[in-house]
Amino acid sequence: MKLTLWRLVLAPVTSWRARRLQRAHPGTPFDAAWRSARMLSAPDEMVYRLHGHAMTPLECDSDMTAWEDR
Repeated sequence: MKLTLWRLVLAPVTSWRARRLQRAHPGTPFDAAWRSARMLSAPDEMVYRLHGHAMTPLECDSDMTAWEDR
């Protein structure tokens, strides 16, 4: 199974939030949007996030206006 499918099956709410982030920031890859959405909903997982990935510009974005309309 592909990683995207696993994410859709195991974390549908996070995947839905990632799609919203993608619509708010066109050109953002799904993986980067998913990681951003995950860190917003589960900040305690930052340790796992920092273990294997570098931050993308979307994740460094401090205003995150896409989340204000939740």
